[in-house]
Amino acid sequence: MGLSILWFVLTLSIYGFYWVYKTHEEIKRYSRNGVGGVIGLVIFIVISPVTFFVVPSEVRYMYEDLDGARSPVRGIYGLWFLLPIIGHVIWFVQVQGALNRYWESKGASPP
Repeated sequence: MGLSILWFVLTLSIYGFYWVYKTHEEIKRYSRNGVGGVIGLVIFIVISPVTFFVVPSEVRYMYEDLDGARSPVRGIYGLWFLLPIIGHVIWFVQVQGALNRYWESKGASPP
């Protein structure tokens, strides 16, 4: 997670485009639900605040609808984007942390 934040800073936010594409694509491939990588990236480019709501909603779907577990994040977490910089960091840490824990529960090695 810390490495992702570092890449985001070092690449002057360009890593964010990759992260959005990859995250949406992995969720779509695994759950067969969600917008997928290309559409997720287009949403991020055209109306980026929507991404802050869509990603946690898709994570919630995997936790609750696929596994019947309680999700640590929900779409409402997108409101963190209203706080400049610190809100984005809080959002990212919560969402990426939830994703990491989910993939680890499916047998992926920890990042």
